[in-house]
Amino acid sequence: MSKPILKVNSCRNGVVVPGKVHIEHRIPKGVIHVQSSFNNTIVTVIDVRGRIISWSSTNTCGFNGTKRGTPFAA
Repeated sequence: MSKPILKVNSCRNGVVVPGKVHIEHRIPKGVIHVQSSFNNTIVTVIDVRGRIISWSSTNTCGFNGTKRGTPFAA
């Protein structure tokens, strides 16, 4: 039986999390949407067909409470 491949979660500053095998896909064109409000910031990356490739919010990167709405969190 093979060992699971460990992947590094970039938002948590190098915490090693066991996960699935990451297959790299090349995306020639895409669109980045930034939704910024007074309380939170959400960044979404989509391809030309409208499928979500990746997303992140300030809460998933470790910002809690009122720090999520600051320009530093964006």
